[in-house]
Amino acid sequence: MSLNTALLKQQVFVDGAWLDADSGETLDVHNPATGEKIGTIPFCGRPETARAIAAAEAALPAWRALTAEARAGYMHALCDAIMEDIDDLAVLLTTEMGKPVAEAKGEIALGVKYIRFFAEEGKRIYGDTIPSPWADRRILVTKEPVGVVGSITPWNFPNSMIARKLGAALAAGCTMVMKPAEFTPYSALIYGIMAEKANIPAGVVNIVTGDAPAIGEEMCENPVLRKITFTGSTRVGKLLAGNAGRNMKKISMELGGNAPFIVFDDADLDRAVEGAIASKFRNSGQTCVCANRLYVHAGVYDAFAEKLKTAMQAQLKVGNGLEGSTTQGPLINAAAVDKVEDHVKDALAKGGELISGGHRPDGAGTFFEPTLITGATPDMKVAHEETFGPLAALFKFETEEEAIQLANDTEYGLATYFYTQDLGRSFRVMEKLQYGLVGVNEGVITTEVAPFGGFKDSGIGNEGSKYGLDDYLNVKYSCIGGLGL
Repeated sequence: MSLNTALLKQQVFVDGAWLDADSGETLDVHNPATGEKIGTIPFCGRPETARAIAAAEAALPAWRALTAEARAGYMHALCDAIMEDIDDLAVLLTTEMGKPVAEAKGEIALGVKYIRFFAEEGKRIYGDTIPSPWADRRILVTKEPVGVVGSITPWNFPNSMIARKLGAALAAGCTMVMKPAEFTPYSALIYGIMAEKANIPAGVVNIVTGDAPAIGEEMCENPVLRKITFTGSTRVGKLLAGNAGRNMKKISMELGGNAPFIVFDDADLDRAVEGAIASKFRNSGQTCVCANRLYVHAGVYDAFAEKLKTAMQAQLKVGNGLEGSTTQGPLINAAAVDKVEDHVKDALAKGGELISGGHRPDGAGTFFEPTLITGATPDMKVAHEETFGPLAALFKFETEEEAIQLANDTEYGLATYFYTQDLGRSFRVMEKLQYGLVGVNEGVITTEVAPFGGFKDSGIGNEGSKYGLDDYLNVKYSCIGGLGL
């Protein structure tokens, strides 16, 4: 598979034009599977971001004045343009991020589903007529676009994370300034190419790369930009939320996770193993919703561990994501590998037993073997920190109440999963788990038609579904009097 260099844009997209940074400075982008340089991106800062925001402001009146159907037409054209190049776009995504090309293609297709969903959902931004307590007045509630939106997205899903923000913003009548991660900028910059192909008006979609703190500061402090949507770490999210709050901007924060995966003694173990593989090792464990703590009932602990080990060794193959047989690509950089290795060493030093994997393969690239450790305990780093890598640590529990307490014992509340064949237990546990996303007998539950958002330190707001669209709208109450009634 070869990279289509026509899709490798090494400039930023502002007001419908491709530009360099004012300073001429650039950042290098590397392939994590080989270490080779792919290209460069402009190192932009506050001035370029301010111009992008101004362009979005100028484009806003005309874009919000369009009918929902007209905006949907542009959005469907954007999706059509993406699907025409999906094979090349998947190779580009894999080259800069590392995930297997089949996963990359699936991510892009899911992103298109988000945009198409919001294109149609934008036609259903309903208001209300509220019965009035006054005989001569009428009460109307309408919804309006919040205005110019700034998005900051991570490297682990560099296409679909943008799509579900961009789709909601465009459908609501907002314009957008996007800042992608410096590790995976090209899968974001293709939205500029696709916006051109779809004839989306200049200034509606803008993309800047470079100095993350400077770009974030401009988004937080520029009064024209009215909403910030961020996906990333809780630490950075809290900084952005605090800065945005000083200027009373609307925010959506999809932050870190520490997802528990619970296997009860009445679970279908084969199904639970299948779910654990899908949840834990998708994207080489680099997802905010992947299983991080696997709690298994003592009665089925050994059987589950053996089945999981067998499945891992049979199904998971480490390698370059462009090779068809690969299921586990590289981690994003050396620091990510160091963190997984540190969690493995910490677990083994505190009594854990290495059952499978546990090492860096020889050769180039930032790879780490899919790893299984049993005998995990609450004092281990993996119990409290998000590993963000291919390490499955198995903890043992005795009762339903203990499993719930262990699962909820974290500041995070994004995703959780549990397996049981008891209908009553399904409802009891589901209602007691303090998480925004709950998978019952399922390990992968993300879809464009359902809300995606966390509790506690895992964030504010939702993405996907009609609930995600609400985060890009303001509610207006109008009282109409003097009707002579």
